[in-house]
Amino acid sequence: MDNIQKAFVDRLGEHGITIDEKQLQQFEMYYEVLVEWNEKMNLTGITEREQVYTKHFYDSVTLAFYVDMSKIGSMADIGSGAGFPGIPLKICFPHIKLTIVDSLNKRITFLKFVVDTLGLSSVELIHGRAEEVARKQGYRDGFDLVTARAVARMAVLNEFCLPFTKVGGRFAAMKGSDPAEEVKESARSLKELRGALNKVHSFSLPVEESDRHIVVIDKKGATPSKYPRKAGTAAKTPII
Repeated sequence: MDNIQKAFVDRLGEHGITIDEKQLQQFEMYYEVLVEWNEKMNLTGITEREQVYTKHFYDSVTLAFYVDMSKIGSMADIGSGAGFPGIPLKICFPHIKLTIVDSLNKRITFLKFVVDTLGLSSVELIHGRAEEVARKQGYRDGFDLVTARAVARMAVLNEFCLPFTKVGGRFAAMKGSDPAEEVKESARSLKELRGALNKVHSFSLPVEESDRHIVVIDKKGATPSKYPRKAGTAAKTPII
């Protein structure tokens, strides 16, 4: 274990999350595959190892500081891109059944390679638009926890993600800068999609101390049949 890995392990440990040698090895393999594939396709602008461990891996796992992952059986990561936060959370909490939805097939191809290389089980990777997948049986109102990291504004994200969330489950949006304005703007979409704001958690990433926020929303009722609307509609005309 080198200094970068030790800092990563220690920071997780401060929040009660322990990972063993195998899990640490999975993170290192993930880093290597990410950098290798990034030369062929645009996955991330962050490739320096210490930065990847902080801004991608640690940042992804921060969700577990505010949601009790021991109570989460199934999780959907919407618009996951290079696999954040879904894959780091899956590495730390192997019991979770993870579903990743992404609209770009080449990213799904990359994630399949990651899952195979790391030997992860109970991971489903779906190439498709969130608005279409959320209408399918087994996915609609189907997950204990749904998450999205830096994908869109809250009024749009609610329509992408709440249809996947079980009644009694949670949707957690991972944000950078203060989302207070977005949260206010999304009040109508929350009501329409049977969500209720639980809490907005604020913290800073270690070392560089950039702001992070996690918006936690409770799902109060089944998704109304008219939602989500056709692909592209939520982004063009959000419910506000």
